[in-house]
Amino acid sequence: MSLRRRLTLSLVTILMLFAINVGTHFWGSYARNESMEAYRSSVTAAQLSTEVEGLLNDQRQTILVLSTIRANTGDQLDADESLQAETQLDAIRLRIRELGKLSHDVTRLHYDRLLESSNALLDDWTRFYQNYNDPEFKSDVDDPVPYIQASQRLKELEQRQAFIAMQRANIIDRTIALTDRITVIGFIASIFLTATLGFFLVRYTNRSLKHLKRGTERIGSGDLNYRIDNIDDTGELGDLANAFNDMSEKLRNAMYDVSKARDAADEASAAKSMFLANVSHELRTPLNAIIGYSEMLHDELSDESEVDRAQFQQDLDKIIRSGRQLLSLINNILDLSKIETGKMVLHCETFQPGDLLEQACDAITPQLRDRNNSLEKSGFSGLPTLYNDAAKFRQVFTNLLSNACKFTENGRLRVTAREREDNRGWVEIAVEDTGIGMDKEQQKQVFEAFVQADASTSANYGGTGLGLAICRDYCELMGGNIRVDSTPGVGSTFTVLLPADPELALEGAG
Repeated sequence: MSLRRRLTLSLVTILMLFAINVGTHFWGSYARNESMEAYRSSVTAAQLSTEVEGLLNDQRQTILVLSTIRANTGDQLDADESLQAETQLDAIRLRIRELGKLSHDVTRLHYDRLLESSNALLDDWTRFYQNYNDPEFKSDVDDPVPYIQASQRLKELEQRQAFIAMQRANIIDRTIALTDRITVIGFIASIFLTATLGFFLVRYTNRSLKHLKRGTERIGSGDLNYRIDNIDDTGELGDLANAFNDMSEKLRNAMYDVSKARDAADEASAAKSMFLANVSHELRTPLNAIIGYSEMLHDELSDESEVDRAQFQQDLDKIIRSGRQLLSLINNILDLSKIETGKMVLHCETFQPGDLLEQACDAITPQLRDRNNSLEKSGFSGLPTLYNDAAKFRQVFTNLLSNACKFTENGRLRVTAREREDNRGWVEIAVEDTGIGMDKEQQKQVFEAFVQADASTSANYGGTGLGLAICRDYCELMGGNIRVDSTPGVGSTFTVLLPADPELALEGAG
């Protein structure tokens, strides 16, 4: 169980006990109030009963006196006296109704009997006062039965109310005692439960925090393989332990990535050093040829003997080829520098890709002859018109064909071009050779700048490792891409995918 659930359960339990205590307290307070109300009601009922009994007795005495005077003297009541007497009777009726308000369901029958008998008695007394001055009126107010009956009903109601009040007082007293006991028991139970839950929570939390502390110390000391697995918690503490484990894993991966990045940086530095060595070699080779043949021609012109024009022409051709080779190398270095600094831009124009592919194929004819390779071409005439950078397009395939010819001897080169049927507006061109090929690791880095497929490549075949890197960057700049499929000893196939319009590259790539 998680720490949050343990705390929640403990809090809910304590709150429930607290709620029981509070409820019991209010229940006891309510019972006490009820007891006081019952006491007040009983006292008020007793007072009213006594008052009503006194009023009835006083009124009966008055009526008996008046009846005796009426029978013996014939005196009459004036209007004020009659009105005052009726007012007194109404006051008695009002007191009896107030007594009814203090009655309960169990005393309702006794009150109804009292009300019936008292109304009959008071009605007789009212008629007596109203007809007091009428000598023909025969009054039976001297009959004691109605008065005795009303008095008896009043006493019965008073006794019944006193009995009910005593019963209610006993019940309420027992309720108060019970609530007091429940409150005390709940208070003691709350203290005990709070102390018990607090003890277990502290012990559980302390144990889990010790495991976390030990784990953080191990991780902080550099033991990134340590895992905090001995925490019996699926909530916050468990999540915290998992977070520490994830942090350790990420730190270990980050350190591994840093190590890999350092190794990659070292490899890049070594590659650049090798590149500088290769470039210095590649630069010296044509420069040495240019300087050597130039000195030879200079010496020949200094001699008085006749100049061998044919040999002179061959030497000049070698100087021109060396100069072009040197210029191509410098251009490659400058192009790569522009690409890396983001200053290389496209100069788009409309052109026929088949014509430029033919020119690229014609440009490597001397290399084909020197390496005894054959060249096959297909699909040039069916290509759509492209709107792109024609110069970069030509340079990409000149580099690819030159590379394929350089690594192939007594073999075959094939250039195939087609428009993609599944994605109109895209042209796919493949340059295939039957050369030395590459393995999977060599294919991963073949498009990296300053890197060649093998360390011995430069020594055996020459070059600086910039050609394919420039091809990749040019293809991406023109909105396309390039990929390689190769098998060692079988050959390689470089496939270029370019859009007809570089503005459609992103849309078409989807």
